[in-house]
Amino acid sequence: MSHIFEEVRLSLPHTELAAHVYGPQDGKPVIALHGWLDNAASFARLAPKLQGLRIVALDFAGHGHSQHRPAGASYTLWDYALDVLQVAEQFGWQRFSLLGHSMGAIVAVLLAGALPERIERLALIDGLLPFTGEAATAPEKLGEALKAQLALAGKRKPVYVSVERAIQARMHGVAALTREGAELLAQRGLMPVPGGYTWRTDSRLTLPSPLRLTEAQALAFVRRLQGPVSLVLAEQGLLLGNARFSPVLDELPFAMQTLAGGHHLHLDDDAGAQSVADCFNRFFRAP
Repeated sequence: MSHIFEEVRLSLPHTELAAHVYGPQDGKPVIALHGWLDNAASFARLAPKLQGLRIVALDFAGHGHSQHRPAGASYTLWDYALDVLQVAEQFGWQRFSLLGHSMGAIVAVLLAGALPERIERLALIDGLLPFTGEAATAPEKLGEALKAQLALAGKRKPVYVSVERAIQARMHGVAALTREGAELLAQRGLMPVPGGYTWRTDSRLTLPSPLRLTEAQALAFVRRLQGPVSLVLAEQGLLLGNARFSPVLDELPFAMQTLAGGHHLHLDDDAGAQSVADCFNRFFRAP
């Protein structure tokens, strides 16, 4: 599969990010945000099928070809939100839309809830709210995170003897992927090391969160969304059938569409990507 895109590097005030840019220069501005441990190739099937959009598909910090955060820094959702704003500033976009999958959808909701005047539309794929925590457990969770950070020096990323082994491992990760989807992520996400290959992602991305929003705080961001929102749910994804999300989904005031496929339905195959594109092309054309 080959699609035309421009590979760019974005020098922000605090870091450097990599991205794939799709679509005409005069298209509607959209920043695409991938999921946890994925990269910009998450949108390799979908982005070329979206019409009339100028899509900047980022590698989040610590993912793909983007820089890792400096020593002592961490990877919080709100840090990602600032990165996205800085990218928009670099392109001169005062108003823009967000296309997010999984963790990228969560970052999109947080940013749009915090600064609704900056976000034109939200197109979300099988993602909405972050993992939340109870106020009473916050000290314990912070303690667990601090201990994990102290132990980081002894932590080593897995090394795979071949690209094939790495692809197989990615196919059977937390959210299952087709072989084709895993290959696309691997093409951008793997790097050679002594003994084989490992993922470019920063080891700190797998550390536990030191602080989580409460359920009430997370829902406040959803309730503050102002622009049009389209949420695609995967039949075998992470939201449908989850007891935590069922009452939230029942009360959402925006459009939802359930499609066949798993959590990465936009990446797994062309049929899934086309079904998502059909939804979002209608959504972005709407007044």
